[in-house]
Amino acid sequence: MANDSTGVNGQRNQPGFTDQSLIRNFCIIAHIDHGKSTVADRILQLSGIVPEREMRDRFLDRMDIEQERGITIKSQAVRVPWTFDGTEYTLGMIDTPGHVDFTYEVSRALAACEGAVLLVDATQGIEAQTLSNLYMAIDHDLTVIPVLNKIDLPSAEPDKHAEEIAGLLGCKPDDVMRVSGKTGEGVADLLDRIVMEVPPPHGEPQAPARALIFDSVYDSYRGIVTYIRMVDGKLHDRERLHMMGVGTTHEPIEIGVVSPDMTPTKALGAGEVGYVITGAKDVRQSKVGDTITSAVRPAGKELPGYRDPKPMVYAGLFPIDNAQFPELRDALDKLRLNDAALMYQPETSVALGFGFRCGFLGLLHMEIVSERLEREFGLDLISTAPNVTYDVTSEDGTVHHVTNPSEFPDGKVKRVVEPMVAADIIVPKEFIGAVMDLCQDHRGEMGTMEYIGSDRVEMHYRIPLAEIVFDFFDQLKSRTKGYGSLDYHEDGEQAADLVKVDILIQGERVDAFSAIVHRDKAYAYGVMMTKRLRELIPRQQFEIPLQAAIGSRIIARETIRALRKDVLAKCYGGDITRKRKLLEKQKAGKKRMKMLGHVEVPQEAFIAALSTGETGTDRDTKDKIRAAEKSAS
Repeated sequence: MANDSTGVNGQRNQPGFTDQSLIRNFCIIAHIDHGKSTVADRILQLSGIVPEREMRDRFLDRMDIEQERGITIKSQAVRVPWTFDGTEYTLGMIDTPGHVDFTYEVSRALAACEGAVLLVDATQGIEAQTLSNLYMAIDHDLTVIPVLNKIDLPSAEPDKHAEEIAGLLGCKPDDVMRVSGKTGEGVADLLDRIVMEVPPPHGEPQAPARALIFDSVYDSYRGIVTYIRMVDGKLHDRERLHMMGVGTTHEPIEIGVVSPDMTPTKALGAGEVGYVITGAKDVRQSKVGDTITSAVRPAGKELPGYRDPKPMVYAGLFPIDNAQFPELRDALDKLRLNDAALMYQPETSVALGFGFRCGFLGLLHMEIVSERLEREFGLDLISTAPNVTYDVTSEDGTVHHVTNPSEFPDGKVKRVVEPMVAADIIVPKEFIGAVMDLCQDHRGEMGTMEYIGSDRVEMHYRIPLAEIVFDFFDQLKSRTKGYGSLDYHEDGEQAADLVKVDILIQGERVDAFSAIVHRDKAYAYGVMMTKRLRELIPRQQFEIPLQAAIGSRIIARETIRALRKDVLAKCYGGDITRKRKLLEKQKAGKKRMKMLGHVEVPQEAFIAALSTGETGTDRDTKDKIRAAEKSAS
């Protein structure tokens, strides 16, 4: 069957006039790198809305950072026409991210759809994030269409993995579709099946207009661009709009659909996905999850919206030049429009000045936000070491909610409670021992273990979040030769023996280098940080002690030797007392300088010391720490 898109501009199927029974809204969900964006490319090609000369790989990944990293960060909604049995349908497609850090993006996309295409790599089978996304789709009552992608690869095993998926969904292996996003094989049949199986929207076309804001972005020239899913009624391009949650009213500049670029229309009707530009420049006037209605004929009740995301990881973002603090605040406000999972509040640091304490959904999310701030807004930033939240009970019974090591209370601590996660790990059975060792090293408690097919295992662990966010995923990939996959979600809290390790430079505590770690790993952190700082801080005229301490107890020390002039150079031969006198005089001078001297830590040292990436020096340091721990044990 060939798709004929000539009728797209016909009156009956124009945006705003489309019969709801001819609309199908669906999203593509999958694990990382299972081919969502490539399948989306083929759908765009088959529908004919992207000319061949303009087509490029990963067409819907609009950001430079997405193209460079080869990952989807933002969900992208696009409207495509498709003809089935002589009738033209309108498909609202949303391409979603696959990484666990962007699960909130996926959940918002699911709320704007009635169906989901569950994509599985035919060479790898079901992965941890596949299951997570499937369960989310089922929670949203979506029609799930299982699809095996990459069937053109020589290592593909479609029959084997179709049985795995059938066992998971309770369907027959023949119900699992086989497609190739690269060659386009089977994609037309997939679109036909979407038309047949995904139900149309169920809005009330004649009711007062209600539209759900599922995303927004800031445009320097036109202000806030709001992406909406029409639920009830109709919005016209010259109709005053009211934001029910924020309480503001606007005159729209433009209403339209994305197909695949922004296309203005006269109206948007029930069931359609599109955008609204109001010209508002104040970022507080648009909130993801808010309801838009008509100011003339307003709806009586808001739509449910979204559950606010809960940050998993916190880190400080500080401008290298403190004069850029207002620019950083404006940049975060604008980025928050486009990334609803980002949380932030102002904080100050003795060492780093004014900045923001930011909450992220994971380490990759933190890395992407930092890079977007630097690229899109031209800021130079220092990010402090990431940490999670703790509830610390002091000896007097006061409970402190700690998101930053500097908030950790001084004095005796009665109890520290840390967040836990339930981790689902899928690996080939020959790596079970390696994964068990890794989880045990990271204070994990093993739960159940089930076989998926004949040669792969799903392992369930309960692990402290602080142990997951740093290098756990990298180590998992390393120990399983790249075959391991990880998904995790919140799973309550537990009490733990945690301590705050302070770094002292010449007796002065530097808050930027403090960390909350388990008591068993405090020594390792102290050794690593003091060694690293010894190499980064330039030598002075006097000796500088670098110490790691828990409270008043020093657990590690390094010394930056003083720069010394050879005062004995002119003493050749003669009495030894002359040499001793000169050395004592020099020693007294160094002592006097140490009492008066102040150590300036250069910005480069902060950036290098707080960076989470491992340089060659860092690896050497960690190797020495491991060797020291082994010899001590």
